[in-house]
Amino acid sequence: MTSEKKTYSFLIAGVPYKLKTSHDDATVQELVEFVNDKMNQAMAVTKNGSFQNAAVLSAMNVAEELILLKRKAHRELEKLEERALQLSIDLENSKNNKVLNN
Repeated sequence: MTSEKKTYSFLIAGVPYKLKTSHDDATVQELVEFVNDKMNQAMAVTKNGSFQNAAVLSAMNVAEELILLKRKAHRELEKLEERALQLSIDLENSKNNKVLNN
């Protein structure tokens, strides 16, 4: 990310928006496509076609993905920490056994 901000114009579900950000063009394009896809999916299942309902549904879907990913990352980090602790204990035991055997 650069420190210089640029203004982008784009559409989300046909509604125009502007965003001032220091993200690069590719990142902004990826963000816009992601949000647009979520909104289009939500609009397809929203019974009354309400933009507001679709936006809330999209936000809930994104929040679900984020929370599940954070939980998974936390579990993986815990596994790595446990493994590192076990390796540290094994290394310490190995040193102690070497000293006792010499």
